[in-house]
Amino acid sequence: MAEEKSYPMTAEGKQKLEEELENLRLVRRPEVIKRIKIARSYGDLSENSEYESAKDEQSFVESRISQIEHMLQYSVIIDNNDVAADEVSMGRQVTFKELPDEEPETYQIVGESESDPLNGKISNESPMAKGLIGHKVGEEVEVEIPNGTMNVKILEVK
Repeated sequence: MAEEKSYPMTAEGKQKLEEELENLRLVRRPEVIKRIKIARSYGDLSENSEYESAKDEQSFVESRISQIEHMLQYSVIIDNNDVAADEVSMGRQVTFKELPDEEPETYQIVGESESDPLNGKISNESPMAKGLIGHKVGEEVEVEIPNGTMNVKILEVK
């Protein structure tokens, strides 16, 4: 039997997934079912764009419900109790700057299910996170990125 993939995430990330799942089950699913019922009442389904649109949305909603249930079933909450306070690890927020003199950037390193770079959350699977994890405040790190390497200095870890 194949080993299931685990989904590391913060407690906050797990709560957001649980809230999304509840919304999909209790709000979106019933709305889509109602739209399908109304579209069916229009008659001929072969050229009924409302029906096709509602069926497409139903497919998306059911797929997302299944995906979230799977991620929650195999979720692993990040625990940093055994990691030094100044060491970069999953769940922590790290501030670094590209050397020699770029502006500081701050990101929280999260599981891929929570990743949202535009809102300051990068996946632990990203090249930047992989390069920073395990290093400490004050260290200069050479990070392998898709188009070469980047030299950064870790300024702060929270």
